Amino acid sequence: MAQEAVLGFLEHNEEIKDSGEFAVQIGFSHEDIVNAIKSLNGFRYVDAQDIKKERWQLTAEGKTYAANGSPEFQLFMAVPPEGISRVDLQKKLGDSVFKIGCQQAIKNKWVEMGKSQVSRKVAHVDDNVKEMLVKINGGEALNQENIDALKRRKLISPQVWKGYSVKKGPKYAPKIRKPATDLTRENLQSGEWKDLQFKEYNFLAKGFPVEAGYLHPLLKARVQFIAICIDVSNVLLSSFCKIAKERGKATNADDFSSNGHPARDSHDTFFLKEPSTTKKLPEDYVERVKQIHESGGHGSRGYGYDWKREEANKNLLRTHTTAVSSRMLYALAKKPFEAKRYYSIDRVFRNEAVDRTHLAEFHQIEGLICDRGLSLGDLQGVLHDFFSRLGMSNLRFKPAYNPYTEPSMEIFGYHEGLKKWVEVGNSGMFRPEMLLPMGLPEDVTVIAWGLSLERPTMILYGIDNIRDLFGHKVDLGLIKSNPICRIGL
Repeated sequence: MAQEAVLGFLEHNEEIKDSGEFAVQIGFSHEDIVNAIKSLNGFRYVDAQDIKKERWQLTAEGKTYAANGSPEFQLFMAVPPEGISRVDLQKKLGDSVFKIGCQQAIKNKWVEMGKSQVSRKVAHVDDNVKEMLVKINGGEALNQENIDALKRRKLISPQVWKGYSVKKGPKYAPKIRKPATDLTRENLQSGEWKDLQFKEYNFLAKGFPVEAGYLHPLLKARVQFIAICIDVSNVLLSSFCKIAKERGKATNADDFSSNGHPARDSHDTFFLKEPSTTKKLPEDYVERVKQIHESGGHGSRGYGYDWKREEANKNLLRTHTTAVSSRMLYALAKKPFEAKRYYSIDRVFRNEAVDRTHLAEFHQIEGLICDRGLSLGDLQGVLHDFFSRLGMSNLRFKPAYNPYTEPSMEIFGYHEGLKKWVEVGNSGMFRPEMLLPMGLPEDVTVIAWGLSLERPTMILYGIDNIRDLFGHKVDLGLIKSNPICRIGL
């Protein structure tokens, strides 16, 4: 009915100047008229132009003042000719009206506020604020100065009204003829096809978007890191694929962490209930680990305590990927030695409180090089090469402590975007107490370094809360729309 009303009006008139006024004139809701105009405009029966009108409406506070009067007027009227104490006046008006009323009444020079007494300075006042609010509520216009005064007091807010002006379109007709979409047998037999108006084909219309899989930002960054690791090593090692697939449980018997180290602490670690302990360990290796912990060897004094087999037997979710590195080095020690480079990107698990920078599970990137005669200088050179490919060529190293490396260094890089030094990883040379019990030759050294995958990914994608990147609260829109990872560019 609304469409027929619009087309019927335009049959005898050149234009509908205002859809709002037109709706009132014919007794339709403006929403129905707008919907009719949009539909007719889409089929080119009419040409519609947007109309926007800005008007002012009262806020909740403004409506209160329009009904009860402004606070300053209420305060003035509450002050008797002989004056009143501040305490009594506040009780009479209430805290809110008293506070605002005092400010405005003093500004208007209506009252005099003594230390304890309030008195009038004029005999009579007009409540201009209420008058202006009532006018606005009734649709009357005010000058800009009064509008600005009410806006500053947040008594009014703008409201935008949207409508249309309408003229005949290139396909105007007094009545709607629904275009046919198919030519039927009946149309041909009856001859009706001669008078049919067919719907035009839209050759520019796009099809439905094809839904497909999307790569998570962490996976995109991971691919880049893998490429960097391979580039640094100059050779793709088949062991890398094996490391990348490592999952699940591990014991910490194969590094030089003491039984009391946080890696075994119940507050920092997820222990498995079933199976709670490992069923099989290489006994000769276990005995050598026990000996080095209790009594030392190879120039080390050890920890000098009773090493507990039951602690080493506990199954746990790994707290760092060094457990994977240890497993690979132990496997390497069983064969005639050859230099190797290993890289791992995988999950670790820590029993930590979850906040914007910490999760109970995250990813670690770990790299190590095993060869004869490696030194701290070699480690620093590899780190400069590795991190320069991440866009961090300006590095600093700080001495640190790890139970399984000596010396150990924290790695800091100067971040051009943040304009400050940020910690980007940890590194060190594996201790002889860790390597020699495995069976590696005495002249073999191992340099290693590690960093998280989440921190550089957050920096690259401008994410400041790790829970927005990884976990069950991740927005699927982020997965679909995140750009290509451009490390080092």
